[in-house]
Amino acid sequence: MKEADFMQMITPFQNKMFRLVRRLLISVDSTEDACQEVLLKLWNMRTKLGSYRSVEALAMTMAKNHCLDVLKSKQAQELRIVHSNFDNRETSIGRQIEMKESVGIVGSIINKLPEKQRLVIQLKDIEQYDFEEIEDVLGMSYSAIRTNLSRARQYVKEELIKIQNYGLQKS
Repeated sequence: MKEADFMQMITPFQNKMFRLVRRLLISVDSTEDACQEVLLKLWNMRTKLGSYRSVEALAMTMAKNHCLDVLKSKQAQELRIVHSNFDNRETSIGRQIEMKESVGIVGSIINKLPEKQRLVIQLKDIEQYDFEEIEDVLGMSYSAIRTNLSRARQYVKEELIKIQNYGLQKS
């Protein structure tokens, strides 16, 4: 496989992989390093890529596993989860600030979720993966994905209600 063929194969999902890795790791630098590692591994196994049903699912799985390895290592002390890939230039400055704050709030709520729930909600609701793709990436059953997604959404909803009510519960 030539370099151009390889690039044509990975380009469609390269940004999705970056966003998934960014969700799991600290900074842009750590994210870029992790994505480069995964792409290097894919390049080294380029002759075998044709035998996989979905190269995207393989790459996303490799990226997730690499991130988990990094988080388990000593580098984890330097990492924190961040999510800030929202930008809308057509709205007013005030609305932009409000939207960024809302995205930040939702991002911080999502970051409090258990790892599986966080990954499932990221892939399903943010990246718009379908259930079969999520099964391939995470190696989870359909029912486990549905359960984790439901619990994650419920938690996010409850936390947003608490924030909107400024912590005051109606009795």
